[in-house]
Amino acid sequence: MPAKSIPITVFTGFLGAGKTSIILSLLPRLPKDYKVVLLKNEFGDVEVDSQLAKQSSLAAVSEILNGCMCCVLVGQMKTALLEIREKYRPDRIIIECSGSAFPATLAFQIRELERETDDDLKLDAIVTVIDAENFAGYEDTSPTAKMQASYTDVILINKWEHITERALDILVDHLNTLNDTTPKVRCQGRAGVDPSLILGLDSTLFQLDAAAPDHALFADAQHHDEVETVTILKGYDRSNASSSGCTEHVHEHGHAHGHEHGDRAPPTHSATGGLSADAPPIPEEQLLDALSSLSKETVWRVKGFVRLERGLHILNWAFARYELTPFDDASGAHAGAVKLTVMGERGEVRRAARRLAEKIGAQIV
Repeated sequence: MPAKSIPITVFTGFLGAGKTSIILSLLPRLPKDYKVVLLKNEFGDVEVDSQLAKQSSLAAVSEILNGCMCCVLVGQMKTALLEIREKYRPDRIIIECSGSAFPATLAFQIRELERETDDDLKLDAIVTVIDAENFAGYEDTSPTAKMQASYTDVILINKWEHITERALDILVDHLNTLNDTTPKVRCQGRAGVDPSLILGLDSTLFQLDAAAPDHALFADAQHHDEVETVTILKGYDRSNASSSGCTEHVHEHGHAHGHEHGDRAPPTHSATGGLSADAPPIPEEQLLDALSSLSKETVWRVKGFVRLERGLHILNWAFARYELTPFDDASGAHAGAVKLTVMGERGEVRRAARRLAEKIGAQIV
């Protein structure tokens, strides 16, 4: 009896739309023995969302850093998918794209893998997450955001509870002008969305025998130039703080859903950086004051590790909303006080990052 195909679900969406949170909210709603591997593409070299994912019930997390895997790192995604198939043979692979990824280029790569693997790996769906509160703002500066909403199997409207019903109606009307055939589903806060609405869709998008113009359009676009990243450090050795290229590695959880974590070696980090000296914790009030000064017009996302007086935390800041999540640094890789990646409008974000660093006594690299 032939082995069952491994479906691949691709999540796209602009920076801070909530892709990681939605993916993690799906996991408890899947069967206990259903094995999912996440392939995640992150901007910069500070593995923040992936650290959160590794604390979940995922079977494994594979990361591709320092670039966008639909263009700059094209080809590495295919290699990673083949390695995941060989090592884990999961029930499903979820790909979480960087905020500037075009779905079309990724989909064509997966379609090529379908042919090369005789449909053993198969594109199930492209899912686009929309930040209802900020879509109108970032869409103005990002052609990518429009294309993510235009070429997808389903649109998940996230953070809609933060806007009025009138604003939501306007947003949905606008999304319909971009894509009037794709279902639009409201996320239910922390509960995310019912897995049955986005899994098992058997996408018909981007077939290899489809007309070529779209593929050429996406391949030529310089969408990765929309976003610039800056690293902020305090208590880390600057010379070892960032990688010069892409890193792809797998952190194995050694279990499927519902099972205890198995013994495993400490994860390998692409850019933990040498520690220059133990830096004192950042007063939380000082950090929040610095974050409040950021403009969401030019700074779209800040994420990383901060050591507060109450312990090490993962900071997720997106469009003026933030979350601090306690983090147990079992490997001892984050003994410094600050390691943040700041993402925003090219040509503007470095100045904002420098001001942020000054307010918390850190440096940019």
